Amino acid sequence: MGTVGIDHIAMPTADAERLMAFYKKLGFAINDEEAWRAGTANIYSIQIGDSKINVHPEGHLADYRGPTAVPGCTDICFVWDGTAQECQQMLADAEVEVIRGPGPRKGARQRGVLPAVSLYARDPDNNLLEWMIYQ
Repeated sequence: MGTVGIDHIAMPTADAERLMAFYKKLGFAINDEEAWRAGTANIYSIQIGDSKINVHPEGHLADYRGPTAVPGCTDICFVWDGTAQECQQMLADAEVEVIRGPGPRKGARQRGVLPAVSLYARDPDNNLLEWMIYQ
């Protein structure tokens, strides 16, 4: 037994509405949106497979995050289930600019041995986003 994966990460945002709209446009599900809008939840989360990103809106005081966490501090790598061309098209359809790639990358699968390419973009808070496509 031991650590086997990542359950969630936390990400601060300067504009919770804008960030939510961006990730929804990319096809991500938003957890607790209704409760957050109703004021009964302090945060919402972005679902990615069996993991999630907890979004901490500006002004939300979270005891359990890095003391220097600010909007734009996050670097996330998603795994894309498809081709690099399909990922590029998804990003283009969502009007997201690819800032780098596709290009060869060393991912985490098989300890970096499995061939992969990736594409990079940024979200509205300027967080770095990467989509890893395993060959």
